[in-house]
Amino acid sequence: MGRYSELHRRSLEDPGGFWGEASERLDWWRPFDTVLDDSRPPFYRWFTGGGLNICHNAVDRQVEAGRGEHTALIHDSPITGSGSSLTFRELRDLVARFAGVLRDEGVARGDRVVVYMPMVTEAVVTMLACARIGAIHSVVFGGFAAAELAARIDDAEPKLVVSASCGYEPGRVVDYYALLNRSLALADTPPPRCVILQRTADPVELDPQRDLDWHEVTAGAAPADCVEVEATDPLYILYTSGTTGRPKGVVRDHGGYAVALSWSMEYVYGLAPGEVYWAASDIGWVVGHSYTVYGPLLHGCATVLYEGKPVGTPDAGAFWRVVEEHGVAVLFAAPTALRAIRGQDPDARLIRARDTSTLRTLFVAGERCDVDTLRWCREHLGLAVVNHWWQTETGWPMSANPVGVESLAVPDGSIGRPMPGYDIRILDTHGAEQPPRSSGEIVVRLPLPPAGCLTLWGDDEGFVNSYLERYPGFYRTGDAGFFDDEGYLHILGRVDDVVNVAGHRLSTGGIENVVSAHPDVAEAAVVGVPDDLKGEVPLCVLVLQAGTTRDVDRVIAEVVAKVREEIGPVAALKSGVVVSGLPKTRSGKVLRSCIRSLAAGEQVTVPPTIEDPDAIDEVAEALRRIGRPPAGGTAARR
Repeated sequence: MGRYSELHRRSLEDPGGFWGEASERLDWWRPFDTVLDDSRPPFYRWFTGGGLNICHNAVDRQVEAGRGEHTALIHDSPITGSGSSLTFRELRDLVARFAGVLRDEGVARGDRVVVYMPMVTEAVVTMLACARIGAIHSVVFGGFAAAELAARIDDAEPKLVVSASCGYEPGRVVDYYALLNRSLALADTPPPRCVILQRTADPVELDPQRDLDWHEVTAGAAPADCVEVEATDPLYILYTSGTTGRPKGVVRDHGGYAVALSWSMEYVYGLAPGEVYWAASDIGWVVGHSYTVYGPLLHGCATVLYEGKPVGTPDAGAFWRVVEEHGVAVLFAAPTALRAIRGQDPDARLIRARDTSTLRTLFVAGERCDVDTLRWCREHLGLAVVNHWWQTETGWPMSANPVGVESLAVPDGSIGRPMPGYDIRILDTHGAEQPPRSSGEIVVRLPLPPAGCLTLWGDDEGFVNSYLERYPGFYRTGDAGFFDDEGYLHILGRVDDVVNVAGHRLSTGGIENVVSAHPDVAEAAVVGVPDDLKGEVPLCVLVLQAGTTRDVDRVIAEVVAKVREEIGPVAALKSGVVVSGLPKTRSGKVLRSCIRSLAAGEQVTVPPTIEDPDAIDEVAEALRRIGRPPAGGTAARR
């Protein structure tokens, strides 16, 4: 039995011993009574009775351990042409002063603070400052419009909002302050105070009755010490997509989160203290929380905060410049970012122009990653590429190749093996466990390991209904997949990313893998659309590689032939369209449900986090040209 297998077995058979040992990596001010509190299932808690503070462990503890002059936070902003860094000592002092600002404004343990900021140093400082005094932060992604921000303010009922005058994106300035003002006018319970970071190039006129200038109040504040909190106290609320009108606020704690992240930095990501880690994600998403802010700092690593895009700032070599300039050892990126880079630089000329020798591992997660992109990265970067899988609700990876434990022989297309604490099963629609190579819904036997979602903010019933009710005793991931004969997990996509062709259930992800392997295709989305004869058939939306001059109809014909060859005639892929870009959220997830609704002639609701609203219009027009929606369809944006 290898080291990985032994660790995973022990974590399931003796979770108290396993995670109790992992907790020794942290400073505890009061020892916990119980590692796993299972007295109120399905609401499990970790390290009950223990007292600690995650900010202390992420920042102050590093200074006390002699890392005070080591780099903690690197801010890289190609859009503004600026950059800066803070040592652990400098970060501690700045966090303590802003925690003093929060304290002076009456924010105390258990109070909520909404953070609505771009990718700037002050955003990270604000999150840590909240944790320092036991307040609960709720970071709202800057891509959300005023109504969405207002809904989150009403749900969290914060005592304070921290925001900025603006943010920057290629070719435009995002007016955060105007969006904030509109959201506060819409909110039923707006807070009385806001702290506003004035961006130097674009300051705004503040409301003197409501607003405080971030730099002015921080400069004059007395520092605040870390406050001891219960390990089970909420650290943050992070809102994720839901099917009801009410936002789903995932609640995460101090103790379990700190233990899981600290463990994962060494054993999953293979980092040593002092190395540079870069998770190329916005802090408004769970990756930004776990692996831009808390995880690296807890492990004594430098973390990169990047205000830019994978392409267009200024070109598709932006990521490799960051790796070279900052000596990044491990990079975590979304498949969408890598496909965009590959689409603009298919021959990897911009990779070869940079020295990426410090980079030893590339981790990929966020959505399904096609095999061809994985192989392109591996070939041109010359390093290990790890496709792994997790969710907002879990807080850290469920399945991966744990390079810090041992490097497993993960086959292409798999996302590795379950990580310690995750007892992953494959169930059919009746709840029966499936054997290897048989697909079904992926679930995790309760309890989730440390850092798993505790509940939804103010909505225990919604938590049970959303995740636990369908399969009692299990957490429902909503993803479909299977284990192969060697125990490696394969993701087919979301449960609804399946096309039923004349009774044959086919994974749209499997079809996408075949399509994306075509040399002229940069990325693709496959969805199921209604068909009078077969019930459903797949339809493909393609983005071609930059510089491709081949006839579009010929490319589509070759893609159709390839799917027929590799999957079979049963796939019934007969049509496709080419667009300049797929509609995506600003976190990089392709809006397949919108494409599916457009093609079916249904009403389409465009989410507020869409990256480029014009992409929806382009897809709709392309579909109309091939007779989608069918005559009489009513597809429309709203």
